[in-house]
Amino acid sequence: MAQLNALPNMNALLDHARFKDIPRERVKRAASEVLDRLRDDFMSGAAKHLPTIDECAELIFAKIARDDVPNLRGLINATGVVLHTNLGRAPLGEEVHAAVAEVFRGYCNLEYELETGQRGSRHAHVEGLICELTGAQAAMVVNNNAAATVLMLGVLARGKKVAISRGELVEIGGSFRVPEIILESGAELVEVGTTNKTRLRDYADAVSNKGAEVLLKVHTSNFEIKGFTESVSIAQLAEYGAANGLPVLYDMGACFLLESEMLGLQAGETARDAIADGADVICFSGDKLVGAVQTGIIAGRADMIEAMKKHPLARAVRPDKLTLAVLETVLRLYRDPGEARRRVPTLAMLSIEPEELRRRAQELAEALGTVCGGWDVEVCETTDETGGGALPNVPLPGWAVALRPQGTQSVTELEQKLRRGHEPVIIRIHNGAALISPRTLLHGQGERVADAFRRIFAEEGQG
Repeated sequence: MAQLNALPNMNALLDHARFKDIPRERVKRAASEVLDRLRDDFMSGAAKHLPTIDECAELIFAKIARDDVPNLRGLINATGVVLHTNLGRAPLGEEVHAAVAEVFRGYCNLEYELETGQRGSRHAHVEGLICELTGAQAAMVVNNNAAATVLMLGVLARGKKVAISRGELVEIGGSFRVPEIILESGAELVEVGTTNKTRLRDYADAVSNKGAEVLLKVHTSNFEIKGFTESVSIAQLAEYGAANGLPVLYDMGACFLLESEMLGLQAGETARDAIADGADVICFSGDKLVGAVQTGIIAGRADMIEAMKKHPLARAVRPDKLTLAVLETVLRLYRDPGEARRRVPTLAMLSIEPEELRRRAQELAEALGTVCGGWDVEVCETTDETGGGALPNVPLPGWAVALRPQGTQSVTELEQKLRRGHEPVIIRIHNGAALISPRTLLHGQGERVADAFRRIFAEEGQG
């Protein structure tokens, strides 16, 4: 179409004063995309007019600015879901960030013994701490708990028959299925019991009649069966395994490193209890109830851990220096359980008193009430969640700020604007209201949430 000739040409745009400080190739790449879109919109009728060269330059400059925004960005979690998998699970907070800054910034003794000047092991930085906190003989760390499960089974159960309750043949995120992992590890699956009821005699039958050589327990961390149920505890399974010379492996999924009662919760196992109850090897996530970085922590008998460390797969799933630096910093806090409860953000969020949440919600509501014209702003009771496939069906009583439109405003549009803002704020929509939970706001983020609302309503006022 002849009208398309009105679009400025590439050379004119490249020489535009708006781009004098931007590399020519960057401008050319962005300009090509913008011009293609403008042509398509005009040809389809979506656009009735073509922009001037200055308007084109502004569109191209905006495109370049958008491309400079990192894909992986920090955001504010106002959902009340503490271990939100989509939002990176456990927050680490400023204290951990400051403690590991030197390791992040330069070189470190990842595999170097400062005392002897010889090559060292990266496992040594956290193994002693894990053993101290769990009571295990030895420990190692891999990049997540799925890898820990694969390594544990691949080394300790390859070529053997593994007995596991049918009620524990679970699937977690990403279609990670325990039966498939057992088979992939080179072991043979022996199902025992039923979905809702498994007894110790079912394991005994699998051993005596089906030749089971390894006993595996998997915590059903992302769901819970209630009612007519029965299961075998790790203590019962370990006692039977010890009496019959059979290794007992326990994939705990998510577990605590301190007693859940300290957090005001009546659910959740500890790694120390599993080891004390006789499990030969346990594995669990570091970025769930531990409140650290994504890792798979493996602890247990020294001979079994040593065999896993020497396996070729261990190198493929080993953690890097940044992961180990964060994990060590968090684990050190656990040496004083009271300090861990206060200073590990996940534990602080799980244990915060409802009255304190109400106070914070009221404070935030007062700030938003002066900004959000045309909206009802109130404080309401709500139920938060642990998330991350941990503590299913364990409600966290809390308080939130609820925003409801008085007129034609849209809760969905508000959620989108908060999510797409300069500093994204992620909220919940429940019963027609936008909910902002103070439980998952880190220190100082309440003010930043209020700032995000101010920007949105200021732009609406200008519009």
